[in-house]
Amino acid sequence: MAIASLGISRVEPFLRLLQIVQDISLKIVGWAMFLAPVAVFGLIADFVVRVGISALSGMSAYVGAVILGLLILLTFYMLIVVFIARRNPIQFISCIVDAQLLAFSTSSSAATMPLSLRIAEERLKVRPAIARFIVPLGATVNMDGTALYQVIAALFVAQLYGINIEPTGLVILIVTVVGASIGSPSTPGVGIVILAGILHSLGIPPTGVAILLGVDRILDMCRTSVNVTGDLTACVVMDRWLAKQFDSDVQATKPFEPDAPVAT
Repeated sequence: MAIASLGISRVEPFLRLLQIVQDISLKIVGWAMFLAPVAVFGLIADFVVRVGISALSGMSAYVGAVILGLLILLTFYMLIVVFIARRNPIQFISCIVDAQLLAFSTSSSAATMPLSLRIAEERLKVRPAIARFIVPLGATVNMDGTALYQVIAALFVAQLYGINIEPTGLVILIVTVVGASIGSPSTPGVGIVILAGILHSLGIPPTGVAILLGVDRILDMCRTSVNVTGDLTACVVMDRWLAKQFDSDVQATKPFEPDAPVAT
């Protein structure tokens, strides 16, 4: 508000400085992403040399468990579409496939948000007031796929280090992960950062996260697609639940029209 009140001519140098800082940050991130495949290959190679080739089979089981869990969650969303939203699931998927593909390629719910809004309003015929509230809110708090991934990843790392998690600890882990996923930034790679903090709080060495970096990008793409599907599922459910309320509001706001006089 203070910057806006000063006028564009006075704050233009400051805005240019912010733009330069952003460009520098993006350049550093670009270098890191360029070196990441080589660095991750080195981490995995070192891990396999120390642990053995069986580590690769364990990693495959971990990836399969996460993908299976995401498919079960996606199936649960389709059941909600059928029994609560009263819509055809095949037609629903065909309408939102573009948003799922964009989420899969960008690994970002925020980047997919404009397309999700357009799909909700134009293809799914969700009322704009509902879509413009649910989609931005869901991009921040609806991280079901991320929460599922983090629980499985924490259990996988705990098993690698020979740490036994009791049933009570498992419940605490699930509650912590769900709470941490709410409000997490909808940008690529954030889940792995949050996971490191969760592992540390549970007494699991956070260095084990480095083992997961080699496959995290693929899983990040998958869980983001599921998260976006959940946002659009919430849109159609709320649109159906609030249909009667919207209709009654429209009737209440109609102007009074007296009956026409009866001809004599």
